[in-house]
Amino acid sequence: MNLLHPGQDGYAEEVAGFQTAVPSTPAAVVAAESAEDVVAAVRYATEHRLAVAVQATGHGLTAGTDGLLISTRRMTGVEIDAAARTARVEAGARWEAVIAAAGAHGLAPLSGSSPDVGVVGYTLSGGFGLLARRYGRAADHVRALDVVTADGELRRAEPGSDLFWALRGGRDGFGVVTAIEFGLLPVAELYGGSLTFDGADVPAVLRAWRTWSAAAPDTLTTSLAMIRYPDLPMVPAPVRGRHVAQVRVAYLGEDGDDVVAPLRAVTPALADTLRRLPFTESGSIAAEPRQPHGYHGTNATVSQLNDAMLDAIVEHAGPGAAAPPVLIIDRLGGALARTPETPGVGWDSSAEFVVRALSLVGDDGVPAIRRAHAKLFDALAPWTTGRLLPFVYGEHAPEEVAESVFPAADLRRLRELKRRYDAGNVFRAG
Repeated sequence: MNLLHPGQDGYAEEVAGFQTAVPSTPAAVVAAESAEDVVAAVRYATEHRLAVAVQATGHGLTAGTDGLLISTRRMTGVEIDAAARTARVEAGARWEAVIAAAGAHGLAPLSGSSPDVGVVGYTLSGGFGLLARRYGRAADHVRALDVVTADGELRRAEPGSDLFWALRGGRDGFGVVTAIEFGLLPVAELYGGSLTFDGADVPAVLRAWRTWSAAAPDTLTTSLAMIRYPDLPMVPAPVRGRHVAQVRVAYLGEDGDDVVAPLRAVTPALADTLRRLPFTESGSIAAEPRQPHGYHGTNATVSQLNDAMLDAIVEHAGPGAAAPPVLIIDRLGGALARTPETPGVGWDSSAEFVVRALSLVGDDGVPAIRRAHAKLFDALAPWTTGRLLPFVYGEHAPEEVAESVFPAADLRRLRELKRRYDAGNVFRAG
């Protein structure tokens, strides 16, 4: 077990993650290379009465720790069983490694918009991906998990067990997942990319996308992003310095150009990247940044997108807003609205859309971001039905998050299982 303390070589690098706005100063960090290292780390933490936190890539970091941090970034093993259409992935693997390994066999995982994200953290949060309306959440395709619980034992959680249910969507507080097995899909390519429109066209594009996406087949997963791009040389010329609306598409049909024709007819696009592409290039659809930075965000599931809601979105997140966030609206429904064969912790499956806002943390800090976001989400409150755990970014009150993202019955069960498996609260979670 490679144990590092503050001031030692490698400590700062091991603690650092993609999310830089959440400070973390653990008393020690374990650079784990195996499940055995994780077992040793949990036992060490129990012996020294240290709380345990886990980090692979740090994309989903919501709280720092002053206890023991277990870094799993070195546990990157990926095994593909092409005949069974399954993958077994270690705790530190990123989606890009799984996408490449599965793609060699004409298969694809239920990965998200960024291939740079860690597989395990993404999946334990539920996993909202590029093929979600066709195949549902990534968590619903998990076959088994290896997890080290608070007693320092390595267990295998399989269908029928309480741990298997809790880990798939419950995310935190039950142990350290060292490996995960899940099903793959027979998807080698898709029609995908984006249409980017000028900020002046935002109101028209929002209304057109709402109508178009409401009639979308389950084979189409789509979102609309509103982004203010900086005026910097590395930003592509068509969008440099502009506030834009970007419609993102991942479609499994053969008639992609016909499907998106109504959007192309709305107004001329600044950029059009829609094409057939191998799934191994699916990260190009959103083209999310890969450099670490500080950010804070939240979201709301909504029952509809009426004109009053769209007006509020333009007012508080459009080109004229005082502090516009990155605003993304995802079309839900399809497989996301259906009960999976082996349900995990539930989420708001009845919602039609989720609206999410994300802002970079600047000199004004997180409080200013919270105030700006509150204006938007207060306006949407009459139609809000809940919140999705995968899209809660940065530091939030754990209890408030839990009560907003989990159905009441599931939250009661999660608390009962927390008491059973971690009565001493070794794994600090809300």
